[in-house]
Amino acid sequence: MKREQSLNHIKNAKEPYDFCIVGGGATGLGAAVDAASRGHSVVLIEQADFAKGTSSRSTKLVHGGVRYLQQGNISLVLEALRERGRLTKNAPHLVHDLSFVIPNYSWWEGPFYGIGMKVYDHLAGKLGLGPSRWLSKEETIKRIPTVETESLTGSVAYHDGQFDDSRLAVNLAQTAAGLGAKIVNYAKCTGLLKTDGIISGIEAMDAESGEAFQVRARCVINATGIFVDELRAKDEKTAKPMVTVSQGIHIVLPKEFLPGNSAIMIPKTADGRVLFAVPWHDCVVVGTTDTPLPEKSLEPRALASEVEFIMEHAAKYLTKDPRPEDVLSIFAGLRPLVSSGDSSDTAAISRDHTIVVSNSGLITVTGGKWTTYRKMAEDVIDQAEMVSGVEQKPCETATLQIRGWTRGEIPEANLRPYGSDAAGIRALDDSRQIHPSLSLTAAEVRWHAREEMARSVEDVLARRSRCLLLNAKASIEASAEVARILAEELNKSEDWIAGQIADYETLARGYVFGDPASTAAPATS
Repeated sequence: MKREQSLNHIKNAKEPYDFCIVGGGATGLGAAVDAASRGHSVVLIEQADFAKGTSSRSTKLVHGGVRYLQQGNISLVLEALRERGRLTKNAPHLVHDLSFVIPNYSWWEGPFYGIGMKVYDHLAGKLGLGPSRWLSKEETIKRIPTVETESLTGSVAYHDGQFDDSRLAVNLAQTAAGLGAKIVNYAKCTGLLKTDGIISGIEAMDAESGEAFQVRARCVINATGIFVDELRAKDEKTAKPMVTVSQGIHIVLPKEFLPGNSAIMIPKTADGRVLFAVPWHDCVVVGTTDTPLPEKSLEPRALASEVEFIMEHAAKYLTKDPRPEDVLSIFAGLRPLVSSGDSSDTAAISRDHTIVVSNSGLITVTGGKWTTYRKMAEDVIDQAEMVSGVEQKPCETATLQIRGWTRGEIPEANLRPYGSDAAGIRALDDSRQIHPSLSLTAAEVRWHAREEMARSVEDVLARRSRCLLLNAKASIEASAEVARILAEELNKSEDWIAGQIADYETLARGYVFGDPASTAAPATS
């Protein structure tokens, strides 16, 4: 996956591409894979880095959605469970089964949640990951040694999926590129091209060189997540906004807060929210919130009230109360939700994906979640084939293996998320650890630059590896060495190195718990 080659191909193209996809998150990358696997010519541009926004800030779960089952949204749960099963088969190096425990503190919770999870098992059918069952108090404590035991009566255990979100995004980009798609990050769509009132491509700018260029295409797909309305406004100035945003935050704690291999799920806190404590990369991710926000940002910050909620509830369900100094990182993400009336309750707004076609032919796809990214892509490419008039071909992604696919065991823990690419990283023969508190090696950084289109220290520490989320302070300390390696790979100057270190520290301070940069002012309506 070479940025310069893709960019040159786009600039020198003699014929229009079949599809130009704007947006390099889960939805856009999934659409690029789907279209390219059908044999269509595809361009994808992303204004920042792949999965820079919402797609790298999830709870790290591939799940059917127990909350949606409670709400009676059976069709959404069924679709998500099918996609969960497919994803475990198509990307086993990144997606795996995880045991969840719902602790019961009232006599009625065991039968209530037990029956609910049996329905969940039934809906999953042959794509289920394992049967749910009731656990006694003793079995629960054995499974979750740090669970709060006061008034504990037992628990319900069930199975769902876990994954690494931004690593999957990178592998999807590589998969699309391997199928012939031209993929470019740090290229912003600045306008739309029209011929006789019908969209015929986009105007864009290379953020690295400042050079403007055009992409001619038979169909343009708007997959820009929380920013879809901004691109729709370039098409139709009077287009009514269709997306509202909801913020979810997470804190990351050391593994000692949740030893073992099971997660905790609280289906309904006192204020009706769902709370997870999930083991991930030898740490624990605790979240999430659901807070409507009036503004959109590529770097959202947690509200003080959200931080207080997570810390308070982590203490409520864990025997060891987390203190500010225990928190390794805090991160926030914005969900694009399709508006329904004037409701300010984001829990009541649709989590389903929506596809809209404008009068000029711009296709907008938004909503949904990581678990259903493949189905979203299938639906939007089916629609794009009809709008563009290109040959309609069947979807190939239900069983398509994603880059890195392997069933083999990889002995080095730090290389497991790379799957079959671990051999290539190993061959670079540079296993120097970048920082004593991080598993990242020099060879991985070189691989990120050579094969995964990493262009900055942030790309490496935030998304190609997960150092920023796993230990924000250590990642700041590691940034200088990462910048030096990247400068060698990308042929950059000392001034570039200094700028990268400064930029990364400014960004990463926003992930350090207690740093003034990590929290935002209260939201206003």
